[in-house]
Amino acid sequence: MITLVRRVTAVCLLGTALTACAATVHQAPRVARPVPSATTAPPTLAPGPGGLTPVFRNGSRAHGRTVALTFDADMTADQGARAAAGEHFDNPGLISALRALKVPATVFMTGRWAEEYPDQARSIGRDPLFEVANHSYSHYAFTDDCYGLPTVSADRMRADVERAYAAFRKAGVPDARPYFRFPGGCYDRRALQELTPDGVTAVQWDVVSGDAFATDAEAVARQVLEGVRPGSVVVMHCTRSAAPTTERVVREVVPRLRARGFRFVKVSELIGS
Repeated sequence: MITLVRRVTAVCLLGTALTACAATVHQAPRVARPVPSATTAPPTLAPGPGGLTPVFRNGSRAHGRTVALTFDADMTADQGARAAAGEHFDNPGLISALRALKVPATVFMTGRWAEEYPDQARSIGRDPLFEVANHSYSHYAFTDDCYGLPTVSADRMRADVERAYAAFRKAGVPDARPYFRFPGGCYDRRALQELTPDGVTAVQWDVVSGDAFATDAEAVARQVLEGVRPGSVVVMHCTRSAAPTTERVVREVVPRLRARGFRFVKVSELIGS
């Protein structure tokens, strides 16, 4: 569920939490990635060496003081019981804060999250302030030994990604972007090779917010402010139960970064520039 964090203690908690809810990934019928309805297709990177899926970490350092805030809307394939028991994997307060502050953002959503919160997925996907990108269906790892996450076998990787796009379509998200974020940020050559036919750009980051399991919003905000450079991609989370400070962090860092001359953009703008 949660992306890499800098502190070892948070990583250990993450592995424990996600291992507890792990189960076998069910293979879904392979479906075509949705075709964007916009007249101009969103920008992607050219294939990497050997034709592999390209990986994007940050934009140009020379094209102005831009920064992309990205939020992982995480939920694993088998956390439905926890959601039914009252655990909140969404964060509507964070989305409201971004809207109030008029901050464009890219939300990397799992298909399971879109199934659990279809109204929110549709609202985010239809708001021009945001763009929805793919964070897999199951949030199972695409490599072995990825911070305790269960693993998707190589022959099911594409199906897992494509199942997420199908979940977005079913929820009413009209234009899911051809961008993919690996669960846990873990990938290798095999994973890049398996996803090549889908034509996605893998999106990583260069600033770790440290919001996962954090309780000190000031410390997280300080980490973001110290790490941001022109063209940065910041990874944060849209999950109340596992990242409870994120809304407060956003409300603090946005005006301070704007005061430093930064302009907030979506990942697509960084890739396109």
